[in-house]
Amino acid sequence: MHTSLEDIESACRIVYSNMQATPQYCWPLLCERLGTEVWVKHENHTVVGAFKIRGGLVYFDHLSKSAGMVQGVISATRGNHGQSVGYGARRYGIRATVVVPHGNSVEKNDAMRALGVELIEHGDDFQAAREHAESLAGKRSLHMVPSFHPLLIAGVATYSLELLRAVRDVDIVYVPIGLGSGICGMLAARDALGVKAEIVGVVSSHAPAYAESFSAGRSIDSPVTTRLADGIACRTPEPAALDLILKGVERIVQVTDDEVAAAMRMLFECTHNASEGAGAAAVAAAAKEKSLIAGRKVAVVLSGGNVDREVFASVLGSR
Repeated sequence: MHTSLEDIESACRIVYSNMQATPQYCWPLLCERLGTEVWVKHENHTVVGAFKIRGGLVYFDHLSKSAGMVQGVISATRGNHGQSVGYGARRYGIRATVVVPHGNSVEKNDAMRALGVELIEHGDDFQAAREHAESLAGKRSLHMVPSFHPLLIAGVATYSLELLRAVRDVDIVYVPIGLGSGICGMLAARDALGVKAEIVGVVSSHAPAYAESFSAGRSIDSPVTTRLADGIACRTPEPAALDLILKGVERIVQVTDDEVAAAMRMLFECTHNASEGAGAAAVAAAAKEKSLIAGRKVAVVLSGGNVDREVFASVLGSR
């Protein structure tokens, strides 16, 4: 699987016809806290509050031009991918069904319904929801929108292209890993531009499938117990994503829910931006590796800000 600069720039034209590029800011107080120059890529500033919208726009643009236009689509999500599907489907007049696990974010569910999505709750984690969506796709003759696909990678790689063109000579980029499109997009943009930045993946210690698979050099399933970082709550690695990660990622850092909560507080205190758990994971990893990154130019991807109000209030009120 190869994503070229031409692929990413083509995706940019689709993305920018629907939304503006997001900013990357170097916040002085955050730099002080982390002890080095740190740039935040603000994917919490997209039209749905997360980076996934970029891939959805590209995927649905191509789907709308394919022979035998589909009448309905289905997918599975913990929330941000589902908003991307809902937004893209509404943009092209397609019915969308999304399966989420029980106990999913209330406000992410509400946001998907507001986009016209038929929401179905099934299973206890993303993998169970995805398997149910695949089953329903066959029964209802719906097009299954994957969570990992070359078009999704090209779409989400547009944020990486923005970041790496705006912040020259960055040494390290920390990227959260859910199913893998975001970090694979970062790898594609880095390689397409010929820059030398180290790409460091970040996972939850309570959903360590990608970290364990990276260490073993093969896919390993692992239980998901994270209470806070639902956007990176992956039980089963995507084989194509793992292959790219094994080839191009420097290392994978695991962060606990407590470390993620501390990073959410840090982001709010230093930048007054709201971040969901997965969105703060990159900052948590940078804080964990503070001694390693000293004196280096660092970028962190704030991948989403879609955190439920009660969850965020609890995080901000704790120490």
